[in-house]
Amino acid sequence: MQFYAIVLIMKKHIRFITLFFLFLQTQVFAQDETIAPKYSNEFLQIGVGARALGLGNSLVAGVDDVTSVYWNPAGLTGLKNKFDVGLMHSEYFAGIAKYDYVGLAHKIDDKSAVGFAAIRFGVDDIPNTTQLINNEGNIDYDRITLFTAADYGFLFSYGRKLGVEGLSVGGTVKVVHRRAGDFARSWGFGLDAGLQYNVNNKWFFGAMARDVTSTFNAWIFNLDADMQEIFLETGNEIPENGLELTLPRLILAAKRKFDIGWQDISISPEINASITTDGRRNTLVQSGVLSIDPVMGLEIGWKDIVAVRTGVNNFQYVKNFDDSETLVFQPNIGLGVTFKGVTLDYAFTNIGNQSEALFSHVISLKFGFN
Repeated sequence: MQFYAIVLIMKKHIRFITLFFLFLQTQVFAQDETIAPKYSNEFLQIGVGARALGLGNSLVAGVDDVTSVYWNPAGLTGLKNKFDVGLMHSEYFAGIAKYDYVGLAHKIDDKSAVGFAAIRFGVDDIPNTTQLINNEGNIDYDRITLFTAADYGFLFSYGRKLGVEGLSVGGTVKVVHRRAGDFARSWGFGLDAGLQYNVNNKWFFGAMARDVTSTFNAWIFNLDADMQEIFLETGNEIPENGLELTLPRLILAAKRKFDIGWQDISISPEINASITTDGRRNTLVQSGVLSIDPVMGLEIGWKDIVAVRTGVNNFQYVKNFDDSETLVFQPNIGLGVTFKGVTLDYAFTNIGNQSEALFSHVISLKFGFN
C-alpha cells in the first residue's frame, strides 16, 4: 500500500515536475554566461550544521530540525521542540576564510513551523595595496589599508503539513548581500521550495528546488578616478554595474531507517542527487545542459542520544600528468551527542586531501526549548 501511495503522489505531481524541468531548460538557454555564470552564490552551497557535513551533505530527505531552513524547509514540520537554535563556526584555508551560521526555528502548531537562518562567508583584513605608491613614485607602506570581502545570506522559511499523511511542503525567501570593501556590493533575492514525504517513519523522500525562480544579484561598483586609472595601467577591465543570476538547482533525496531491534540502535542511509542547470560541471554525471552530483551518507544512532556518521560527496574527475583522468571524491566522518535538549555535532571532512576543498574540523551546537 505504501508503494501505491507513493505512485499516486508522483502521478499527481508529474505535470508540475515536467513543467519545472522545461522551465529550467528555458533558463539555461535564455541566459548569457556573463549574466548567469557558473558557481554564482556558491557560498550558499557549502552547507550548514556539522551533522550534514559529516553525512556528505545528504540531508534533504531526513532533516527535521533547525537546519531545515537551509536543507529543506518542509522539514520544519518535524521539529521536536517548540523552539530550536543552531550555531556553527568553521574556518577554511588555514583560517583565512571564516564561515558562520546561526539558525532559529519555531513550531507554531502540530502542522506548521517557521524558521530563520543567517550565513556569512568572509575574508577579513585584506591589504589594499592599490595606493602603495604615492604621487612622487615612492613606496609608502602607511598608505596600505585593510578591507573585508564577505557574503551574507538571510533565509526566512515556512513549512506546513498537507492533508496527505506524511506529506509536508515548505518555502524559503532568500536575501543575499555580497560586499568587497567599499569597492563593490550587491543585493539579491531568491526563492527555494521543498517537499518531504514520510512513510511510517521508515522511508523518507525529499525534493528541494533552490533558486527556483533564479536568484539575482544587482552589483554596484564604486571606483574613484585613481582606482580606475590603476585598473587601466595594470591591464584590468573597469567593472560595470550589472545583474548576476544564479540558475535553479534541484535536489532529489531518499532515506531508509532500519531499526535493527538490538539496544535501540538504528541505521539510516540516505542518497541525494543534486541537479544543476548552469551547464557542464566537473561532476559524476555531466552534459552541456544538466549536471548531476550524487552524495551519500550513513548515520548509526543509539536512542537519539549518540550518532556516528559518514558520507561521500564531491565526485570529480582529476586529470593526471599522462592526460588520463581519475575519479576522486571527498570522504567525511562525524559524531553527534544529545543530552537534555542540547546537541553537539562534530564533522571531520576532506580526509586524506582527496578533493580541492580544504575543509577540516567543524563543530555545531543545537538547543531545543519547550
